[in-house]
Amino acid sequence: MSHFTHHVFFCTNQRATGETCCNNHGAGDMRAYAKDKVKALGKKVPGNVRINTAGCLDRCEEGPVMVIYPEAVWYTYVDQEDIDEIVEQHLVHGRIVERLKIS
Repeated sequence: MSHFTHHVFFCTNQRATGETCCNNHGAGDMRAYAKDKVKALGKKVPGNVRINTAGCLDRCEEGPVMVIYPEAVWYTYVDQEDIDEIVEQHLVHGRIVERLKIS
C-alpha cells in the first residue's frame, strides 16, 4: 500500500511571454490554495494526500490542469470554488467532478 492515498499534480509551468501555459492562469496560487484547503480539512480527507507541483503536463490548450492519482483523473479549473469542489468531491468523498473533468 502506498504512503499516500492520492497524489495531486498541478501543472505550474511558466512558458515564455505570450505562450499559453497553466501558470498564466494562476496555477501556482491555486496549488497553494489546494494544499492549504487539504491541510485545513485534516481528518475529513481520508488517508494521506500529497499536493504536488509539476512541470509541464502538456495540456496547455485546456487551461490550467491538474491530475489526481491513482485514479488518473484530469481536471481543469477556473477559481477557488472549482478547487473546493474537486477537494470536497474527489478527495473527501471519492466522486469524480464530471463538469471539470477533461479526457
